[in-house]
Amino acid sequence: MKEKNKGMNKLSKMLDNSSCGWRQLANAATEHPQFRCSEKELTSCSIQVMDAAGSPSRTLLAWLADRGCSIDFLQHYLRKMDHQKALQFLATAVLEQIKITVQPQSQQAPLGSRVVLTCRASGPSGLSYQWFKGKEEVRETGSLPELVLCPLGPAHQGHYICRINHGEKCIFSTWAHVRLLHSAGSSCSSMFPVSGLRISQQPSSQAASEGDVLVLKCRAEANPPPQYKWYHNKVPMPQQKACSLRIPCVTTEHRGEYRCKVFNLYHEAWSDTATVTIGEAQILLCMFLILFFTSAGLLYFAGHGYENYGNSFMVPIDAPASYTSKHCLCVQNILTRMQEKKTGLNVFLLDMCRKRNPNDGLIVQPGTLKVTANIVFGYATCVDAEAYEVKREDVSNGIFISFLKRHVCEDEKVTVMLDKVAEDMGRCAITRGRQALELRSNLSERRSLTDRIQPLDSSASDSARNLQWAIAHVLPESRSLNFDCGVKVQLGFAAEFSNIMVIYTRILEKPAEIDSCSAQLTDFPQEVDIDLKKSNQETLFEAGCLLLIKEELPSMEEHSLYTRIRSLQRLKRDLTFTVCLHYTYSNMDEEVVEQLPVSVGKPLVSKLNLHESRMSSICSAIPGPSLDSLSCPESSSFASIDSPSNTWPHYGDTGSSVSQADSLTFSRGANVPEESDSPGELDSHQPLTASKSLPHSQVNEINYKFSDMYNLHSL
Repeated sequence: MKEKNKGMNKLSKMLDNSSCGWRQLANAATEHPQFRCSEKELTSCSIQVMDAAGSPSRTLLAWLADRGCSIDFLQHYLRKMDHQKALQFLATAVLEQIKITVQPQSQQAPLGSRVVLTCRASGPSGLSYQWFKGKEEVRETGSLPELVLCPLGPAHQGHYICRINHGEKCIFSTWAHVRLLHSAGSSCSSMFPVSGLRISQQPSSQAASEGDVLVLKCRAEANPPPQYKWYHNKVPMPQQKACSLRIPCVTTEHRGEYRCKVFNLYHEAWSDTATVTIGEAQILLCMFLILFFTSAGLLYFAGHGYENYGNSFMVPIDAPASYTSKHCLCVQNILTRMQEKKTGLNVFLLDMCRKRNPNDGLIVQPGTLKVTANIVFGYATCVDAEAYEVKREDVSNGIFISFLKRHVCEDEKVTVMLDKVAEDMGRCAITRGRQALELRSNLSERRSLTDRIQPLDSSASDSARNLQWAIAHVLPESRSLNFDCGVKVQLGFAAEFSNIMVIYTRILEKPAEIDSCSAQLTDFPQEVDIDLKKSNQETLFEAGCLLLIKEELPSMEEHSLYTRIRSLQRLKRDLTFTVCLHYTYSNMDEEVVEQLPVSVGKPLVSKLNLHESRMSSICSAIPGPSLDSLSCPESSSFASIDSPSNTWPHYGDTGSSVSQADSLTFSRGANVPEESDSPGELDSHQPLTASKSLPHSQVNEINYKFSDMYNLHSL
C-alpha cells in the first residue's frame, strides 16, 4: 500500500501542470461516458491547489479509479495526450507489479504421453502468455498459461520458456526442459509409473547465524508437474509452496527440522529432513566464557524468565510462544561453567518473573555445583511470583533495577547492599504484597562490587583477555568529510553498548551562497539493524537512544542528526554507509544532493568476528540444550566493573595490573534507569505491569561521550 501511494504521488506530480496535465486527462477521459467529470467535480479538483498537501491530479485519479478506470484505459488516455514521461513511468510501475507465482518445471515422459507446462503470474488485469521453444514461438497455445504437448513425440524435446505480457512490457519465466523417456512398451497407459515422481535435489542441513539468509532447495521431476509444501518441525508453512524456501533474516525461531512434501495428482513423496541450527547466541556465550576472568563474575539479566523445579531460566527475546527449557538458558548451568574458572565471587542479579512454565515438564539436571562460599543470588521477586515495572511516558523501568541502581556502587558487602534494596522495595506502596526481593547467599567473606580486582598473576592468557576486551570497545575515529560544493561535515561516534553505536553528523562549514543543508546517513549493510523511522533524528531520544550522554556533545546551536546502529556482532565486513548531503542555494528552489561513501572499519564488538566458524569447536564444550538455544538480544554487552569511572584502558596496555570482572548482560528496554527516579515517585500510583516486555536495552549510570579519538568506555 505504501508503494502504491508513492507511485500515485509521483504520477500526480507529473500531471499537476497546465500544459499537459490533469485537465487534459479529464478531457481525454470524456471519450467514455462513465469517466466523464462534471464542471463541479473539475472545480473541486482545481481548488486542491489551495491545500499545501493537495493535488488536483491525485483527486482526479482517485475518482477515475473509483469509477472502474483500468490501467489500460489510463494508458490509452495518456497516449492521446502524448504524455511520454507519464506513460513510461506507468509502464515501469505495472511491470514491477507482475510476479510469477508458478514457474514451468522440467519434465521427462514416455512417448505418446501428455505433458503440461504451466506458468502463472499475478499482477494487473490483462496479462497474456506466450510460449517459446528455444527461439521459436509455439503459436498453437494462444495466450493461455498452460502449454499442452500431446501426444508427446521426439519433436517436442527441448527447452521451453514463457513470456508474460502486459501492453508493451513483458517478463520471462525460467526455462523448462522436456525430455523423452525411452522405455520398452511406452504408451499413454504407462504415463504414471511408480517412479513417476522423483526428488532430484534434497534440502541440506545448515548452520546459520541470526540475521543470515536461509535458503533450502528441494527439486523434483514429475508429470503432471509437482507441487511443493514445506514443513517446519512438522508444522505446515502456508506461505512456502515453491521448490525453494527462503527466509531473509533468520532468528532462533527458525531453527529446527525442515521437510518438503512433493506431490501431484497421482503421487506424493517426502524429502529428507534438513536440520537448521542458529549459532549466534551460542557463539556469544562462548566468547563470554573465553574472556572470563578467574577473579569475579557478575551476571545481570532483565527480561522474560521462569523457574521450574528450582532451576531458573532466562528466555531469549525471539523464543517461540510455547517456549521450554530447550529454548532458554539455565542460570544454574552458567554457574557451573563459572565455577570451572575458579571464580572468587559469583553474583547473579535476575530481574525476571519466577512463575512456573506450564509448557515445560522437563526436569533439567544442571552440572554438579562445587561447595564454595562465594555465591550470591539476588532475585527481583519470590518463587512463583512476577516481577513488575513502572511505565512512565515512553520508558518502562523495572522495580528491581530502579532501587538497585541507588545502592549498587556502595562500598558494602554484596548481601548488605541487596538487603538495602530489599528494604527500599518493601517501603514501596505499589509493590507491597506483589513483589519482594529474595536473597540467596553463602558468601562468607566481605566482598563488595566496588572492590578492585587483583589478578593472581600477569599471565599471557590474562593479557590476551585484556586485549580482546579492549578491542571490542574501540570506536572509529571522528572524521571530517569535504563535499564538492564546499560543505564540510563532521562524523562522530559513541558506544551505547559493545554492539550498539550512535553516529552523528553535523555541518562544520558551508559557503555563504548555500541557504540550508543537512547530512543524512543511508545504505548500511544488511547485517546490522537500523530503524529507518528513527534514523537521522535531531535528538538522541528520537533516535531511540535513552542513555544520558553528557560530555562533548555538539552545542544546542549546532544542528546535528543522530543514527543508532544495532547488532554490530553480526557484521562480517567493514561497516560502510553513504553520507547524503542535501542542500539548497539561496537563489534556487530545487534541492541538490551530493553523496560520499564512507567506511569506518569494524567498530566495537564486530572486531571479534563472532560469526566465524572457528568458534564451533569451543562451543561444543558447552553442555546441555539450554545453552545451545540462547539468543542474544539487541543490547547484549560484555560489561565490566573496575573503578567508579568504569573506563577501559587503552587496548595496547595489556600489561595492566588491574583486570575487570565479567558480566554477561541480557537486558530490555523496560529496564532503562532514569536519574529522575525517586522513592516518592515509585510510592505514587504509577501504572504497574508485569515485566513481560521483550529485552531491549540496559543503561548503566556512567558518562558517555562522542569520540574525537579512540575513546574506550566500559559498558
